[in-house]
Amino acid sequence: METTGLQFIAGKRRSGSSGKQYTVTNPATGEVIATDTLAAPDDIDEAVAAARAAFGTWSRTTPAERSEAMLRLADQLDARAEEFAQAESRIGGKPIKLTRGFDIPGSVDNVRFFAGAARNLEGRAAAEYSGEHTSAIRREPIGVIGSIAPWNYPLQMAAWKILPAVAAGNTIVLKPAELTPLTSVMFAEAAQAAGIPDGVINIVTGSGREAGQALINHPDIAMVSFTGSTDVGRQIAAQAAAAVKRVHLELGGKAPFVVFDDADLEAAARGAVAGSLINAGQDCTAATRAYVQRPLYKAFVERVAMLMDGVRLGPVDDPATDMGSLISFKQRDRVAAMVDAARAAGATVVRGGRIPDGPLGHAAYYEPTLITDAAQHSAIVQQEIFGPVLVVLPFDTDDEALRLANDTPYGLAASAWTRNVFRAQRASREIQAGCVWVNDHIPIISEMPHGGYKASGFGKDMSAYSFEEYTNVKHVMSEITGASHKGWHDVVFTSHRTGTVHQPSAPAASAH
Repeated sequence: METTGLQFIAGKRRSGSSGKQYTVTNPATGEVIATDTLAAPDDIDEAVAAARAAFGTWSRTTPAERSEAMLRLADQLDARAEEFAQAESRIGGKPIKLTRGFDIPGSVDNVRFFAGAARNLEGRAAAEYSGEHTSAIRREPIGVIGSIAPWNYPLQMAAWKILPAVAAGNTIVLKPAELTPLTSVMFAEAAQAAGIPDGVINIVTGSGREAGQALINHPDIAMVSFTGSTDVGRQIAAQAAAAVKRVHLELGGKAPFVVFDDADLEAAARGAVAGSLINAGQDCTAATRAYVQRPLYKAFVERVAMLMDGVRLGPVDDPATDMGSLISFKQRDRVAAMVDAARAAGATVVRGGRIPDGPLGHAAYYEPTLITDAAQHSAIVQQEIFGPVLVVLPFDTDDEALRLANDTPYGLAASAWTRNVFRAQRASREIQAGCVWVNDHIPIISEMPHGGYKASGFGKDMSAYSFEEYTNVKHVMSEITGASHKGWHDVVFTSHRTGTVHQPSAPAASAH
């Protein structure tokens, strides 16, 4: 059990000062992983002060120096990959094959990408746009970033927040979810071991109500980055707006999975099961509502049900386990309540829809669930479930499919399944989402951006686009003619009315 504190401030690991004890628990077993004290506003003050003090030096390091430090961080993570995988599995109730094959490799790749991107921070080319001045663009770090990360992908979300900010020369105070702080603290320790100076990366583990509010409202926080629910995102945006702080929001999702009648049925069915059940469905881009053209509808439902039957629930440390638990009993019960409400409203639960029997029923597990016959306006179709639940609805025409796909407040991700290039192009053009996959669902890559439309927020994670979130753009305009009178002066005064002041000659240099 961890006992050395789950705050990392100014290069030191310690406990919070709130006096409020809490535990980090493996939701798949009930095992207590760590016990600690939550952060208080005083801890936030210390972390922000440490980040502010480090900013002066870190922001002036060269891109090459930041890049080299981040490459050393990637090496640190590689060397400790199994340790990180085990920790991420235990705090999140994730199958070990998910953390080994997805979470940890993806995070290491993000580090290596941003190590390269740090040396490729581009602006518009310098040029004489006015004819009398040279204009150039500088991209400069903003200052201290206050970031709040969710519990569903603790390490990856910490990396998505920290890496572009630090690569651009900012410093950061990150508040991970208090359910899953361990790997964020481990990441900060690895950064320290890689030579990233103390104070550049700080981790504060506290409640959203106390530590989160103190972080958002701190006067020395120049930008707020948040990943989580849309409702909380709205509150954060309102508070940041009052102080005119920049805001980056990656919020909820309700990804449509559109299957046209010429799609490869087996590929679509497998994609739907994998895309809806990854991380027990606790993924904002998860496939949650499949729209299937009527000629394929029955066969699609039957094949998805068959594939779900083969998904293995079990201990998360068993490499044969396909799906782990949800993050908590609270989340499991929330998912169960949404499924029960859909059933009561007339939807058909084709598979799952229950807490498993036996030992798994005493942890936060919920069975893979397939639902049909739900109404488009129902909560199970419109609201984010964040659990292993897929709802399937039929459609008749392409116009109807795209209308239904866009018929929620969200716009984070979507997929279209078809062999027809024209259908694929239309779907990718007309679906309102920050990412549209064609004949796949879920893969992400460091080189491409992740972020949403509509109530799914704004701003991008990963990719070079994320630098636009974490830099200020400055125009530098230098006069190049040496003339004292500029043409634009005539709109204020003319030189023949005011005369010309002659500068005295410079004194001759002394011979001694």
